[in-house]
Amino acid sequence: QVQLVESGGGLVQAGGSLRVSCVASGINFSFYIMNWYRQAPGKQRELVAAVTGGGSANYVDSVKGRFTISRDNAKRTVDLQMNSLKPEDTAVYYCNAANSRLNYWGQGTQVTVSS
Repeated sequence: QVQLVESGGGLVQAGGSLRVSCVASGINFSFYIMNWYRQAPGKQRELVAAVTGGGSANYVDSVKGRFTISRDNAKRTVDLQMNSLKPEDTAVYYCNAANSRLNYWGQGTQVTVSS
């Protein structure tokens, strides 16, 4: 059974930092691209950051320079370090594991940034 379990969300003031983490089980972790998506109320889910099994990372323009995605293949974890948070970063953040055939989602963790 595949499970992606997120943790680390919460409430923070604008300019602050949060780290969200995801631990995976039931998949061959290093063979999956690991992604963080977010969905704000009334908006579509968007891809925030992605990291390949080899550690190459990409980010949506709105978080470049503020967010850092990292993974540990041995621990089967992927983290998203979020700095200089803005109210517009408020959303439910979802961990996603994807390869050419399969796609798995976590349950999400709420991140709220107050102004």
